[in-house]
Amino acid sequence: MTNDQLAFATIEELSPLVASKKISPVELARLCLSRIAEFNPRLNAFLSVTAESALPAARAAERELLRGHCRGPLHGIPIALKDNIWTRGVRTTAGSKILRDFVPEADATVTRKLRRAGAVLLGKTNMHEFAYGITSENPHYGATCNPWDPARISGGSSGGSAAAIAAGMCFASVGTDTGGSIRVPAALCGIVGLKPTFGRVSRYGIVPLALSFDHAGPLARSAGDAALLLNVIAGRDPRDAASARRPREDFVKASRRRHKPWRLGRPREYFWAQLDPEVRRLAEAAVADLVKQGATVEDVSLPNVAATVEPSNIIALAEAREFHQAAGYFPERAAEYGADVRGRLQQGGEVRAVDYWMARALMERSRAEFAAALAMVDAIVVPAAPIAAPLVGSERVRVGDGEETVRGALVRLNRPSNFTGLPAMSVPCGFTKDGLPVGLQLIGRAFDEGTLLGLARSYEEVHKWRSAHPPLASK
Repeated sequence: MTNDQLAFATIEELSPLVASKKISPVELARLCLSRIAEFNPRLNAFLSVTAESALPAARAAERELLRGHCRGPLHGIPIALKDNIWTRGVRTTAGSKILRDFVPEADATVTRKLRRAGAVLLGKTNMHEFAYGITSENPHYGATCNPWDPARISGGSSGGSAAAIAAGMCFASVGTDTGGSIRVPAALCGIVGLKPTFGRVSRYGIVPLALSFDHAGPLARSAGDAALLLNVIAGRDPRDAASARRPREDFVKASRRRHKPWRLGRPREYFWAQLDPEVRRLAEAAVADLVKQGATVEDVSLPNVAATVEPSNIIALAEAREFHQAAGYFPERAAEYGADVRGRLQQGGEVRAVDYWMARALMERSRAEFAAALAMVDAIVVPAAPIAAPLVGSERVRVGDGEETVRGALVRLNRPSNFTGLPAMSVPCGFTKDGLPVGLQLIGRAFDEGTLLGLARSYEEVHKWRSAHPPLASK
C-alpha cells in the first residue's frame, strides 16, 4: 500500500496486516502524526496531539505482537478521542475555556477499554463547547473545518473526530451524541457514525451534557470498523447508573450475518418532509438501491414524533443547567462561556419543573410509538441530516421551500433517537454536485445494533463511497 492508501484503509483491512507483522504499529502512528502535522493547521480537528505517548505505545504494541501476543483487532491501531472523554494524564477540555487546564487522574471507561484492547491514542479532538451545539464552531479554540471543503462546518459536537477520520489523520474515534452529535458530523464528513442504544456504552468519565440523552459511540470509516469499536467499548459498567446489563455480543459477527430480505420502514410523518432537494435525491436513491438488493419498504406511522421537539429541548436545557450549576461553573463563571452555550444555560434555569416532568412522561409514550413501528420492520430509514454541510459562520440555511436555523435543521432528524434511546447510525450515501457528503440514517430496535450494522455493511458492499477521499487530504 502507498501511504495514501494506508491512511484511508479500514481497521478491518489493517488489523490482519498488523497481526501478521506486515505493517508496524509504529509505522501507522508515524503516518498519522505526519498527517496531523500537515492537515490539522487547516482543519483544526485536534486540540491535543499526544505524540510523546503515542509512539511509545505503538512501540509497546509492536513488541507484544512480535512476541505473539495480540490483544485483538484494535491492537496497534491509532485512534483519537473526543475531548470530553477523560484521558489519564492528558488534558480534557470539553472544548471549553473553563476546563482548559483540566488533566484527569483517571481514564473514562471507554478510554480504559480501548487502551486494554491495545489501541494507540493519538490525541483529543475539537468539539462544540461542552458538546452543547451541532457545528463545532468553537469560540475558544476555533472552528473545526470540513475536509471536503474547509469553508464549511464539520458538524458537531463530535466534529473534530469526524474530520480527523475523513482526512486520514486517524483510523477511528469515540464521540458522544446527545442530539445527533455523532451522526451529524459523520453525515457531513462522509464517514460512519453509530449512536448505540442508551445504556449500551458507559458514560463514566465523560463530561456530561444532558444525562437523559447522552450516549457514547464509534465514529469510523466503515460499518465493520464501527462494529469492531463497539465490541470493545460496549458492556455493563456499575459506575454509570444508566448502564444496561446485557449479554456480551459480537457485533462484527452480527454485521456479517446475511439477513435478506431486509424490511425497512419509511415514516409517513416528519422525517422526509423538509429536505434539501439534493439530499432527498441521494437518500431516495439509497433506499431504491437497498430495494434492488432485496429489501422491502413499507410506510410506518409515527404520528407524534413532531411533538417531541420541544420536550427534547426542555429536558436538555434543564439537565445541562443542573450539571453546570452543580459543578460551580454557571452562573459563577458565565463570562468564560461562548455566547451560544451561555444563552442555553441561562434558558435552562427558566425551565419549570412541571414542564420537565411532562417532557419525561412523553419520552415513555414516544418509545412505545417507535417500538410499535419497529415491530413491523427491521429498521427505520430516513436522512441523517436535511442539508449538506453549511458554510462556517452560517446562522440560517435554506431547506427545501423554507428557512431554518443551522442548529434546528441539523438536530431535527436526530433528536428522536436520543429522546427514545434507540440505536441509530449514519452511513454515507453519496455526494452533492458540490462534492459534499450526504448520510443515510438507520434507526433500530433497542439493543439491536447488530441489525443496523448488518444493513449498513450490506449497503456498503454495493456502494464504495468510502473509496472517495477529500481532495485536500489526498496526495
